[in-house]
Amino acid sequence: MDNHKNYFEHPGKAIGAGAGFEYVMSVALNSYGGYKEGMIRCITSREGDVQVAGYIDRSELHKVKEHSPNHFEIGDRLVIKNESEIIDQICGMDREFIGLEDPDIWIDEKTGMMHVYFTIPLRSRNHQADLIHLGHAVGKDMNSLEMTMPVLMSGTEGISGKEVSIAPINKNKFRYNLVESASEGKEFWYSTIRVAIAEDMGMPWKFGDTLFNPEEHSIPWIAGHASPGPLLPDTFMDVGEGRRLGILNGREANHKEGDKIKYGMFSVGLFIYDFENGKIDWVSPEPFIQDSQAKTITFASQFVEKGRGSGVLYAHVDDSFVRAYTINADLIKSLLPD
Repeated sequence: MDNHKNYFEHPGKAIGAGAGFEYVMSVALNSYGGYKEGMIRCITSREGDVQVAGYIDRSELHKVKEHSPNHFEIGDRLVIKNESEIIDQICGMDREFIGLEDPDIWIDEKTGMMHVYFTIPLRSRNHQADLIHLGHAVGKDMNSLEMTMPVLMSGTEGISGKEVSIAPINKNKFRYNLVESASEGKEFWYSTIRVAIAEDMGMPWKFGDTLFNPEEHSIPWIAGHASPGPLLPDTFMDVGEGRRLGILNGREANHKEGDKIKYGMFSVGLFIYDFENGKIDWVSPEPFIQDSQAKTITFASQFVEKGRGSGVLYAHVDDSFVRAYTINADLIKSLLPD
């Protein structure tokens, strides 16, 4: 199925690799100030093949700033106070910290404070389980961020949280946020979508139920890995009280080639989320966006509303650059359930 008619792929790159980095991904933009600045994950070194399980990326978060409409330039490394102290506290001697990953920015409208969430990967030095925490920093802007303890701490049994999707506050005054987590299946590990219960956005959250495990569904485009993307505002599209239309990143099933586990294609799809009750009501049976140049990855991380029913979605392509796509509610309606 060709879904390209349902969105407009902007020519060129919204953010290109450069400034000494071959790979860039996961842009997050600051809503205060009109999404004209933000941050992005830059890969400082890569060991292995991104299409084969076991590769290792070492990362830094860098600032980005708008240079022209829908085009940004990569700037200085993001400085977060107290970073080394927190990392030393949670890392220990038997694990290696390989850099902050995959940022998300949330602004507390009551206080005006900026909260940034990011992945903290700790790689085992002695063949124990790697740990993946959901880190947190807070400040009045990107120049005054200070790291706190992670809001979600990974357990050695495989529970982890990253790639957060911030949900609206529900009627009970807390949030059923969504995170990418993991589950060991019969043959492979699967990336899953799990609830993270947040009563305070700056304090520790609680792991909730797993809402989507690819192993338990027969949806080819998302048969191997699932990761929640941004939830779209109801001013873009209203899908019912207490619900949001969301962006979902999914990867086709893993497969074995000899002793290697190879990954499938990553694409962008849609889902409907009941944020009042922490339930996924629907996942699109087909992907929504697959970049024309993608060989293995189209992965969305940021949505910017441009007017009622219209907006721009940013996704990285093969970890090499970020593309912008215009999406329109009227064109998406035909893809949704009745």
